[in-house]
Amino acid sequence: MRNDSDHDPSGAEPGRPPHTAPLLPIEARRAAAWCAVGLLVATVVALGIWLCVELSAAVTPVLLALLGSALLGPMYRRLVAMRFNRSLAAGLTCAVLVVVVGGAGYVVVSALVDTGDQIIASLKDAATDLSRRFGVAGNSLTDLASHAKTLVTKFGSTAASGVLAGVSIVGQFIAAAVLALLLTFFFLRDADKAVRALHDWAPGDSAPRLERMARRGFQSIEGFMRGTTFIALIDALCITVGLVILDVPGAFGLGALVFVGAYIPYLGAFISGAVAILVAFADRGVVIALWALAVVVAVQVLEGHVLQPMIQSRTVQMHPAVVMLAITAGASVAGILGMLLSVPLTAAASGVLHELRRHYAAGSDRDSSGPEDTGGDSPAAPASS
Repeated sequence: MRNDSDHDPSGAEPGRPPHTAPLLPIEARRAAAWCAVGLLVATVVALGIWLCVELSAAVTPVLLALLGSALLGPMYRRLVAMRFNRSLAAGLTCAVLVVVVGGAGYVVVSALVDTGDQIIASLKDAATDLSRRFGVAGNSLTDLASHAKTLVTKFGSTAASGVLAGVSIVGQFIAAAVLALLLTFFFLRDADKAVRALHDWAPGDSAPRLERMARRGFQSIEGFMRGTTFIALIDALCITVGLVILDVPGAFGLGALVFVGAYIPYLGAFISGAVAILVAFADRGVVIALWALAVVVAVQVLEGHVLQPMIQSRTVQMHPAVVMLAITAGASVAGILGMLLSVPLTAAASGVLHELRRHYAAGSDRDSSGPEDTGGDSPAAPASS
């Protein structure tokens, strides 16, 4: 007969191994799990970026078409509301896109070409003046300006030695532009088919949630494109008028540079404004340069405190640090094109994450309200068949 003394003092039953304490505390195991999740997400993102770079010939037209359809999407919807055929409405919208982009490109390029030599000469004079006033820093600018012609000559000779490569690049650019235009047409016309396909392919009852996420991301891109274009136009007009009043040479070219630079938030405005101030300093002296600085700062204050809160605050809500990191990452991946595309794509990702956070917050609210809370107005409740 067994007594109580036969039992293991640790409390384990006979024939079963004693209970051992885990090697790591629960906090360390949770941290390790989160690190594993972070590494998995980083690996997936890195793989996606690598695939986009490798397939840039196909990805770039898709992204450009997405931006174009986001910019002129309201016009297409208005035409459809006026009972235009979808194909006709998409075709008219694409025609307007060609006219707008082509006209803006012609104005910007012609303004930069007409005043480009004057702007470069003024920058060289500004570098010379700064070298006399500030020594080493100015000498660096002078060397850069002095060797600019040599660099351009070397680049030109390299380009001339590879004429076939240049023709190939031009051909690729034209093909990408045509493909982007065709994709814009299909994105506009077949948006409802894409929604139906999403509902057909979505697993389980996740289709409504995925549709809300997609719509929120596209609305963020729409808000960024429309808001940035409107802000860029106002900035360019204000700075051009200010430079014309100050009689700064190349005012229209500098205004065109401000318009293009506005699509790269913060960094583009800083570079274009600095160029305008240096040109004013070289041709009109310190006083006019200070007035040009006042014009640039006033326009930036107007943009930061009036235009952006009024235009973009409801659609694009990103911290400036996030924007700067996105621009830096885009530049490291795809150069200038990456800088231009990084911010709208980050805005779309931010919109999708915001929709996810709202969905899970609503789910936690429903869980905490108890099983008896079955209101039919819940946005995440699937429709009954």
